[in-house]
Amino acid sequence: MGKIIITSFLCLILCYSSQANIINVPGVYSAIQDAINASVNGDTVLVEPNTYYENINFRGKNIVLTGRFYLTNNPSDIWATVINGSTPSQPDSGSCVIINNNEDSTAVLQGFTLTGGTGTKWQDEHGAGRYREGGGILIQYSAPIIQFNIIHDNRVTDVSGVVSTGGGGIRVGDSYPRIYNNIIMNNTGRYGAGVVLNFTGGELKNNVICVNYGSYQYGAGSGIWLNGSFSRPRLIINNTIASNTATSGTPGIYGYGNVQGTFISNIVWGNSAPSGLQISGGNFTFTYCDIQDGYTGAGNINELPQFADSNYYLLPGSPCIDMGDSNSIYNDTEDPNNPGYALYPAMGTLRNDIGAYGGPLAKILSNVLIGIAGKGKNIPGSFMLFQNYPNPFNPETKIRFVIPSRSGIVKLTVYDVLGKKVTELVHGDLPPGTYETVWNASGFSSGVYFYTLKTESFSQTGKMVLTK
Repeated sequence: MGKIIITSFLCLILCYSSQANIINVPGVYSAIQDAINASVNGDTVLVEPNTYYENINFRGKNIVLTGRFYLTNNPSDIWATVINGSTPSQPDSGSCVIINNNEDSTAVLQGFTLTGGTGTKWQDEHGAGRYREGGGILIQYSAPIIQFNIIHDNRVTDVSGVVSTGGGGIRVGDSYPRIYNNIIMNNTGRYGAGVVLNFTGGELKNNVICVNYGSYQYGAGSGIWLNGSFSRPRLIINNTIASNTATSGTPGIYGYGNVQGTFISNIVWGNSAPSGLQISGGNFTFTYCDIQDGYTGAGNINELPQFADSNYYLLPGSPCIDMGDSNSIYNDTEDPNNPGYALYPAMGTLRNDIGAYGGPLAKILSNVLIGIAGKGKNIPGSFMLFQNYPNPFNPETKIRFVIPSRSGIVKLTVYDVLGKKVTELVHGDLPPGTYETVWNASGFSSGVYFYTLKTESFSQTGKMVLTK
């Protein structure tokens, strides 16, 4: 996974002029926006882990704005590199990030946590009036790449001087972005609490869109809300859209009018509202998806996905494994140590898995709980159990965890798939701090194992795969 990300990043650099620069924040500029203002097309703005209380605008620059995740491939660096948009200098421009000036696909945003955004007052380009939209990201007339970000707890609710509010996580209009491998969770707006796609094309692949809430207007669509036509298609492939809620209307995916969209190998499950289906409206094509209550289309199923935890990984017996689109272009990445089988977090054989962890782009997106259990709150400063690394592994893997306060006896225990205790890696009264332990599994068989961090007030479990 690391090689793929780094290679992609280097290709972006090499495609530009040899005069391209890497501009460091805070090494050269203390503020991200100052670094962007000083950049030119082809530059990279590299941001070190910290919390930056800013509201960023790409200002037409085709640059790579990245956290250190692209070097480390460690999701902890995404959580630790925060753009907090809660204190805008202009209250009407409260999006964490704005990309709205014809930026193309060489404009990249990756490796950040985007939170605290309140959206930007925006005149609808199609005559519908003035709206506040895009708490995490506002995209207009552009085609950026948005990847490996955690977009959470953005609240687009202020209706002063506007018709309504939408796109708590992301709002896209008249554009063609590629939105890959993001977690979009716990955002709110009056419609499209997670994602709004308005008169736009684009690609959404391998995102987890979960626990967005509070929508009740224009049909709701707390997961994804779509409207209008565009010259290029909307391709929504291998996403997990789960646990979103609406006050009224459709909680999962809503299409306003006759809007079109192509949905392949997605999980749409556990979205709830007082009434309404998981999906409604629009002129959609769904194939090879797992949709609660069912939906007409080739290969679609209506079976409990069997999530392993609230990160929405699949359990080994999930009906979503090897049930996505069978075209080889959608195949899972092959495990180099186990030919013919998928590289974790995909599972089973090489046929596409349904959901965010299937297909050629599947990656581990977070090393702390998200979804219903996480609610966007299990972030640095609280108990944390990180995803083991490397994973899959042979024979050693590292497990890190954070204890924020004295909590009595702390246990880190490994179990097999039958729930039998394999070994206890940690047992003791630990002072607050960050810990790392190594499990050498040279004496154990290949397979799936679980590891549980437990104190008197906290318990969390992760999953790891030993391959020999």
